[in-house]
Amino acid sequence: MKLVLASGSPRRKELLSQLAFLNTKADVPFEFEILAADIDESHKHGESADTFVLRLAQEKALAGLALFGTDKQAVVLGSDTIVVQGETILGKPKDEADAAAILASLSGQSHRVMTAVALTDGIKTVSRLVTTKVQFCELTQADILSYIATGEPMDKAGAYGIQGLGGNFVEAIEGSYSAVVGLPLVETRALLCEMQVL
Repeated sequence: MKLVLASGSPRRKELLSQLAFLNTKADVPFEFEILAADIDESHKHGESADTFVLRLAQEKALAGLALFGTDKQAVVLGSDTIVVQGETILGKPKDEADAAAILASLSGQSHRVMTAVALTDGIKTVSRLVTTKVQFCELTQADILSYIATGEPMDKAGAYGIQGLGGNFVEAIEGSYSAVVGLPLVETRALLCEMQVL
């Protein structure tokens, strides 16, 4: 059974690779292919944050399976991460001004990072949602502008990457660090075992 990661994220690729040493199938090396699956990531009116992120992960997995070819035996992994402050979903910034506004709203506040992971073989689909609470320190305007100047916030939900320079602003987390990076390792491993990949 071929494992396919339906994501172009280098962070998800690296995290998934970390599960290789847990492979119990000694005669089968832990390998996976990568197919970046593009889907419409628009939020539907009235859709809760947890329903939204789970739907995106499942749609990415199914889109990846369609790209790979349903005539081949594969398990496809899709994942999505969103940042939620109060009831507001903070996506990737549209421009530098939007990034500055997002970072200013996170300054000194706590928010939730929700990461959903889904696996499908075309017949069975399993998924998990992991929510982590993240506390930011107070940011000055200079902090925000200096961070934006690095370019790091521009392709990340919530305008920061905890595993990169954005980690300088994270005062505390409650929950899964790997989920904030983009792939919850414990839950992903459990799903891979459930689908008999590991």
